[in-house]
Amino acid sequence: MSETERLIRFHLLGQDFAFYTGASEEEMDAILTLVKKQIEENGDRGSGTIPVSKVAVMACLNLASRYLRLKNEHESYRRSAEEKVRILNEKVAAVLTTDR
Repeated sequence: MSETERLIRFHLLGQDFAFYTGASEEEMDAILTLVKKQIEENGDRGSGTIPVSKVAVMACLNLASRYLRLKNEHESYRRSAEEKVRILNEKVAAVLTTDR
């Protein structure tokens, strides 16, 4: 454990959890809020009781799906931005070359 890590405790799906993290209080609040929201969305939908393990797995799968979609969107944006910068650099270089 590093000096910046602290113990976090929380209750989720009928169980108590504790672990050390270097994440800020705000970051942990956001993380736990997101996880709890995912669990609520994947919980009992009126079709009977869903086992806790399945709720947790579905929440993980949904979070992983969102993560991968955002990762792909970010990569696409990065490639697009790099291409635009390359084109601008070529245009600037062409203007500088013709001005000499």
